Amino acid sequence: MNSTLFFEELWKQYTTKTPSAQKIKSLFEAKGDTVFNDHIAIRTFDDPRVDIDILAKPFITMGYKPKGDYHFEKKKLFAKHFEHENDANAPKIFISQLLLKKFSSELQHTIEKTINQADQKVFLDESLILKGSVWGKPSYQTYKKLLEESEYAAWMYVNGFCSNHFTVDVNKLSSFKSLSEVNTFLKEKGFEMNTAGGEIKGSESQLLEQSSILADIVEIEFEEGVKEVTSCYYEFAFRHPKADGSLFNGFVTSSADKIFESTDVGLRGR
Repeated sequence: MNSTLFFEELWKQYTTKTPSAQKIKSLFEAKGDTVFNDHIAIRTFDDPRVDIDILAKPFITMGYKPKGDYHFEKKKLFAKHFEHENDANAPKIFISQLLLKKFSSELQHTIEKTINQADQKVFLDESLILKGSVWGKPSYQTYKKLLEESEYAAWMYVNGFCSNHFTVDVNKLSSFKSLSEVNTFLKEKGFEMNTAGGEIKGSESQLLEQSSILADIVEIEFEEGVKEVTSCYYEFAFRHPKADGSLFNGFVTSSADKIFESTDVGLRGR
């Protein structure tokens, strides 16, 4: 699959789980804007069968190179971001993984058992990120138990391999001059923002401002019946210039930490 088709499939899969993203993109386009992706985020576990290095393979093949490492102590995550070597307009790729050994033996056992349930050949497929949940019908009881210890683990258990979020490059929108203008527009259209750590995470002095809507709610068929869970969300990023005049291309850990919470069930109704 060539890179254009791969990204098209990623978007198609993502908007099936996140209809709000397509609605927002259409709203921007109705104002005459062309929507560019700043970055695409992906979640996984640090199991060597599915870790960052495995999920990065198709992007490396396309010409992406690792550019930054990020540690999230509280959420027990590690992440890397990748940039295309030659195409400045290609979206950055941000892949995070849950550090399983930092959790209880029960959670470790549950995730290992879950990964073991899948056909192991699927992990050799370079389009693994397009496969969604590869381990069969989930258990709601297991989901709730994981949720007590790690929202991230519970989310991965039910959603599997997909784009956790796409991100609008606000710098390239012609109808908006700031991230706060974008947020105001979205709220006027009825979208609920992630307010963890403030509606806008980051600042001009940190060279990056980010915001996001709360994740969509989707119905998942569990062993115990159909239940509602959080799926994916849409993010918005505004980048500021460094001393040399070029835009900052990295990520701010403290901001990303709060963006992760866009999928938290408990954020709704705050």
